[in-house]
Amino acid sequence: MSPASLDRLCIHTITTKPWAIETSAAKFAAAGVKGITVWRDTLAGRDITKTGQLIRDEGLSVVSLCRGGFFPAVTAADRAKALDDNRLAIAEAHALGAPLIVLVCGALPGQSLTESRKQIQEGIAALLPECQAANVKLAIEPLHPMYADSRSAVNTLGQANDMVEAIHSPYIGVAADAYHLWWDPALESELTRCGRLQALFAFHVCDWRTPTIDLLNDRGLMGEGCIPLKKIRSWVEATGFQGFNEVEVFSTRLWAMDQDEYLKKIIQAYQQHV
Repeated sequence: MSPASLDRLCIHTITTKPWAIETSAAKFAAAGVKGITVWRDTLAGRDITKTGQLIRDEGLSVVSLCRGGFFPAVTAADRAKALDDNRLAIAEAHALGAPLIVLVCGALPGQSLTESRKQIQEGIAALLPECQAANVKLAIEPLHPMYADSRSAVNTLGQANDMVEAIHSPYIGVAADAYHLWWDPALESELTRCGRLQALFAFHVCDWRTPTIDLLNDRGLMGEGCIPLKKIRSWVEATGFQGFNEVEVFSTRLWAMDQDEYLKKIIQAYQQHV
């Protein structure tokens, strides 16, 4: 397998969180990165259409917008509010020129995971008219089971694939994040299933540090942990996936360092370990 080309390298704005989106776009492009996934917080106070054009003027592809989701709620009114926020995200993605929104689906402590998954599936299906009108796809991102209490009731690729099959729309697929899925013994077979469904919309990479000292903000740079990233990449590409390899790192430790030096480390780690 050939070394990862920078032509397929995308970096999430959250990875270089201290930088404004304009800085991220300029620095990524100057370093030879070809794609950027935009987190919604970076768009605050900006003309979203102009921001999308600025990114493309730098020579970058807008790969996706993060994030939608958080569908489960106790009351119908709160579930309706969640749908409204997702409709806003679809409008933002359309204005930005992002073809895809990544969904962190949500969960509710005290509510059964089965009920939360039902509400997630119903919520995603309800957004299909807006997706079609805006030509924006949605990618269900399964999260590691440590987040099943409040961040996502979708915890395996199999569960995400089940939802994709049930909804049965070309606008609904999956984002496979190695950080969340590397442990799953069914990962290779479920990626193969993604390929059959033509539903693998995104692939995210980082690493799992040992010990992990923060369940949210201590991800590792590729090569700093125990995830077999090259093997997983080979499974991803065996599905026919030809999209970007997206570096998504939440790390208080790495955000604290000089971000120009960090960007160099990201590229080096990507080329060596993905």
